Amino acid sequence: MPGLFTSFQVKDLRCKNRVVMPPMCMYSADEEGHANDWHFIHYGTRAIGGVGLIIVEATAVESRGRISAKDLGIWSDDQIEGLRRITETVHANGGKIALQLAHAGRKCAIETERIISPSAIRFNEDYQEPNEMSKEEIRDVIHAFRLAAKRAKKAGFDAVEIHGAHGYLINQFLSPLTNQRTDEYGGNLKNRTRFLQEVIEAVQESWEPEKPVFLRVSAEEYHPDGYHPEDLIEVIDLVKLLGIDLIHVSSGGVVPAYIVAYPGYQLVFADQIRKATGVSVIAGGMVVKVEMAEATIRNGRADLVFLGRELLRNPYWTLQAAKQVGVDIPWPIPYERSK
Repeated sequence: MPGLFTSFQVKDLRCKNRVVMPPMCMYSADEEGHANDWHFIHYGTRAIGGVGLIIVEATAVESRGRISAKDLGIWSDDQIEGLRRITETVHANGGKIALQLAHAGRKCAIETERIISPSAIRFNEDYQEPNEMSKEEIRDVIHAFRLAAKRAKKAGFDAVEIHGAHGYLINQFLSPLTNQRTDEYGGNLKNRTRFLQEVIEAVQESWEPEKPVFLRVSAEEYHPDGYHPEDLIEVIDLVKLLGIDLIHVSSGGVVPAYIVAYPGYQLVFADQIRKATGVSVIAGGMVVKVEMAEATIRNGRADLVFLGRELLRNPYWTLQAAKQVGVDIPWPIPYERSK
């Protein structure tokens, strides 16, 4: 039976363990979206610390797709070199690395940008009212994802993740709370899934067939009129055959909502999705303790486990966790004296 420190393989991506660092915005890029020393140190340190798979923060496929003015970008060829330096640093220290391709939609907080969304509904009073996307703008954004995947390939990433969670643009199309369109991109669930389908197809056109594509989802919107795990399962069934190899399960973010969060609070969603769709999943949500992470894998509730803020607090969690469960893994040679 697999445990946290067994390897995991999807397509040609082989992770040495099942510990994942999820995308977490660093708000540290320059205003043109370029990576810098902070990113090289941040991601390289987690590779040194033994994390099996690192997923780089939400990286915008358009300038107006950023969450903040300090987000990483992949809308220009001159951003490739900085991203390549991140992948080379992680690979040199024994890790695997994916890039999250993202578009903030109505949750772009940059006042100078003309922000867009499937419908002209603002997130809250602190955000601009977005412009409802025209068909031409929809095509432009889909093409931006296509070009971003091509750049991610040039930068040497092992996988790409399409960000369909947390109330950002793809999630805005999927949710009945934010999509009030009456054309083929709105209305019933199948129509609301159309934008995601076309993004996946565009990414696959530019990506390498032997490398995996992940999809991050919000499985629960915490609103009675929003979608719930059973709706998200239907979405996944509509898109999985387009080439989705791994589902990264999260929740919330599409509308302001009160969420009761507790250790492992999202694991049940991942378990439901894995069983219903047959697609491998990354699970997490306030997973801090080694015992919970290990049990999640051994009980077959998920294929990999993400630790977010815990890996910000302790980049060497993975090395310490292996010792706690009695697994001997190699440490970086300069650190062996502390093992």
